[in-house]
Amino acid sequence: MNFIGNIIWLIFGGIAIFIEYLVSGFVMCCTIIGIPWGLQCFKLAFLALLPFGKQINVTAGNPGCLSTLMNIIWFFIGGIWIALTHLLFGILLAITIIGLPFAKQHFKLMSLALTPFGREVV
Repeated sequence: MNFIGNIIWLIFGGIAIFIEYLVSGFVMCCTIIGIPWGLQCFKLAFLALLPFGKQINVTAGNPGCLSTLMNIIWFFIGGIWIALTHLLFGILLAITIIGLPFAKQHFKLMSLALTPFGREVV
């Protein structure tokens, strides 16, 4: 089921989301200050490419105050807008029964888009 879900995801917008995250990650990595956020965009990009069968876990141990500070900056700079986009698509897809698995993936991406630092994709 994960394979079929990923194929359908790619056809109906997964590649567009992947390219969007990839381009923004490259743009952020062009500056030295933006490298940490660019790396998080790459994490989001590869999760957005094939989201079925992957889980998001909080990093073992204490993520630290730097991770919290980076999440706060991320939240106000772009995380809230990315999360709202995933929320909108998730709600639209949840209206139909066929779209429920895809809505679930958008909600998973939304949680990572809010606070990407201190989390890992398994």
